[in-house]
Amino acid sequence: MNVLLVKTSSLGDLLHTLPAVTDAQRLVRDLRVDWVVEEAYAQIPAWHPAVRRVITVALRRWRHQPLAAWRSGEWQRFQRGLRASQYDRVVDAQGLLKSALITRLARGERWGYSPRSAREPLAAIAYQRAVPVARGQHAVRRLRELFAAALGYSLAETPLDYGVGGSFPPRLGNGPLVFLHGTTWHSKHWPLPEWQRLAALAGALGWRVRLPWATLQERLRAERIAAAGPHVEVLPAASLGTLAAVINEARAVVGVDTGLAHLAAALNVPSVTLYAASDPQLTGTVGTGQRRLQAQYRCAPCLRRVCPKTSASAPSPPCYRTLSADQVWAALQDMLTED
Repeated sequence: MNVLLVKTSSLGDLLHTLPAVTDAQRLVRDLRVDWVVEEAYAQIPAWHPAVRRVITVALRRWRHQPLAAWRSGEWQRFQRGLRASQYDRVVDAQGLLKSALITRLARGERWGYSPRSAREPLAAIAYQRAVPVARGQHAVRRLRELFAAALGYSLAETPLDYGVGGSFPPRLGNGPLVFLHGTTWHSKHWPLPEWQRLAALAGALGWRVRLPWATLQERLRAERIAAAGPHVEVLPAASLGTLAAVINEARAVVGVDTGLAHLAAALNVPSVTLYAASDPQLTGTVGTGQRRLQAQYRCAPCLRRVCPKTSASAPSPPCYRTLSADQVWAALQDMLTED
């Protein structure tokens, strides 16, 4: 069966889709998957053995310069590449208007979420077959149910598997700790003093710590965390593939709700992930060795990008007062002492 999968972004959402691809690989005979993805994330589909072809799109870039995309011929080349193959199924696993547009352009029977199930209900107009999938479930489960309906199999008790293990060396689990402190939502930032204390607690017991970063602001934060001592290393700027290798080598990971935390889950790296504004029941890390700590506060999870209760004098969301470095270290120590 030839399948076109439309799931363009973002990092965590793409990783959430991998278990559904693994299900299909196990249960659909002669499965061949082509995947439409934003150019910045092209490596991720390629990690899965069922993916034959990665078709990159640049909607994030094109929307800022639509005329340049047209005049350069990029948009036309993308359409030709998209329509080069006839598919048995075209599955929109995103449920947005932008992904529905891509789905509509492809050649094949179009499947996606029903209006009540999609993030943007109007997206369902583009599909020939709209699948009702209950909201309130974790994103990974919703995607697995969508694939099962579109490709005609039963999930039953199929175990969860991201399917990317063959793209990385076997885990030895003897590397340093990795702290994933960066996130795009202001409301997801754990306070800097807590990161500094956590780094100090790690150093007191002889653990080395690595700090990746992606933006200037994240690099500056990493440098301030590294003031905890020489055992803390601020990594150089790195590609997604390099960061994946760093995470794969880690003994364990501590992170806020960010795409790299989901990458750690996909690689089966033991992790403690912190949640306040977001809901771990809907989009939390899932997989082997995952520990999720949820802030206990009257308005958490609020699902807001910016906390309205912060100010210049109190820049951190108040919900994070319920997640101290000592609590996080206690959860992490449980992992570090496991055989």
